[in-house]
Amino acid sequence: MNSSRPYLIRALYEWIVDNDCTPHFLVDVEYPQVQVPSGYANDGQIVLNASPSAVRHLHMDNQAVSFESRFGGVPHSLHLPIGSIMAIYARENGQGMVFEPEPPQDDSDSIDDIGPDGDEGPDPEPPRPSGRPSLKVVK
Repeated sequence: MNSSRPYLIRALYEWIVDNDCTPHFLVDVEYPQVQVPSGYANDGQIVLNASPSAVRHLHMDNQAVSFESRFGGVPHSLHLPIGSIMAIYARENGQGMVFEPEPPQDDSDSIDDIGPDGDEGPDPEPPRPSGRPSLKVVK
């Protein structure tokens, strides 16, 4: 099943903008393939104003968020893989969502998944029985 993160990010972005608030992304700059201007991150993180008036060419899909923005008057192209986005929230009131860390996606088969005779290893996890769904409280 696909990750729900890109869908939630797009929905929350739209909700924040529709309520005349300023959407901000909290991004892990050490995540692979993140492209943000150097020198603006603190402790491996950067907060980005993604309001329609602050960015150009905003594109959000299931793999990444990308846009152009200015830092110190200099234009930059930013690329944020979905897994690098740690939170999206409204600057005015802090409402939004924080996400669990997500490991980088690797589309290639791992050598660890192939056994000595060339067969793939055991299934990583059997399907869960369809019973009571498990949800957790997000504050």
